[in-house]
Amino acid sequence: MTHWFHRNPLKATAPVSFNYYGMITGPLASKICNDLRSSRTRVLELFTDLSCNPETMKNAADLYFSLLQGFINSVGDSTQESKLRYVQNFKWTDTLQGHVPSITEDEAKEVHRSLKIAAGIFKHLKESHIPKLLTPVEKGHDLEARLIDAYIIQCQAEAQEVTIARAIELKHAPGLIAALAYETASFYQKADHTLSSLEPAYSAKWRKYLHLKMCFYTAYAYCYHGQTLLASDKCGEAIRSLQEAEKLYAEAEALCKEYGETKGPGPTAKPSGHLFFRKLGSLVRNTLDKCQRENGFIYFQKIPTEAPQLELKANYGLVEPVPFEFPPMSAHWTPEALAAFDLTKRPKDDSVKPKPEEEVKPVKEPDIKPQKDTGCSVS
Repeated sequence: MTHWFHRNPLKATAPVSFNYYGMITGPLASKICNDLRSSRTRVLELFTDLSCNPETMKNAADLYFSLLQGFINSVGDSTQESKLRYVQNFKWTDTLQGHVPSITEDEAKEVHRSLKIAAGIFKHLKESHIPKLLTPVEKGHDLEARLIDAYIIQCQAEAQEVTIARAIELKHAPGLIAALAYETASFYQKADHTLSSLEPAYSAKWRKYLHLKMCFYTAYAYCYHGQTLLASDKCGEAIRSLQEAEKLYAEAEALCKEYGETKGPGPTAKPSGHLFFRKLGSLVRNTLDKCQRENGFIYFQKIPTEAPQLELKANYGLVEPVPFEFPPMSAHWTPEALAAFDLTKRPKDDSVKPKPEEEVKPVKEPDIKPQKDTGCSVS
């Protein structure tokens, strides 16, 4: 789905050595720290490895998180915080301060599943871990509620896009496709509203993407709703629905251009260059022409001045975040291993010379070249 979904830059992080000189008093603690260092490095390497698949990433992340659990929860009692909970600070950058290849059904399912898992991870962080931070999250930063909510909603919306593409490929009923498109547009509208109170200087590009996707899928909803109306011999209303789809599609085209010209974090997606985007324009025009012809020869119905109100509810294909849980604590964490971390030997804050604020280098993301535009086939 390269260049179809908007993405903010990958978060970069300062190196973490897990070297606690003086505090480590035995080989068990030393091994845990060595394994933490190597497993964290491995996870970060996989972020930019184009050959990495979801299973490889999950296995690497599970290994790292299982080791990190000993710094979060007490050994043998997950309801209590570890004595090491605040030993290590982590520093991350803040993300805000086209053409597409045909994908196979299995790949489409993996995209769909990955987005639901991502939504679940964001939700888990929001509910279980962000409230435990020692310092309040600054406004407009990645862990702030508005941004976390926007990420959750966007993941749900993008997962539903895969559902819609699949429904179109399988020629499901126009009413179902219209309802899914309407629900997806509502997700994008909600995500955009969530970001509306942020400073435009760093949220404008992201919001422009959300707005164009909202217009695009509302156009889809009106297009397929028009087909449903025509099948019910409501040709006049169908024409008005298709006219609304035509207007919204034109608005989405204009927003694609504005999005491309808007400065902001992250690479620029190119949705208007996708066959999936262009196909909608042709579908709207052809369906509208058909409705107008049939109304002139058969129905002779008056065309309403107001577009029909879309009150569509999908009873299938709606996306919910997949509940996320950290993997079990690594077996290396034993009472003996925990005891090998002696906090009394930790350097005093006032005895350590303050270090100047170091700059975290951005992640060099791989340059993914779009393949020949073969449409948005998921079959």
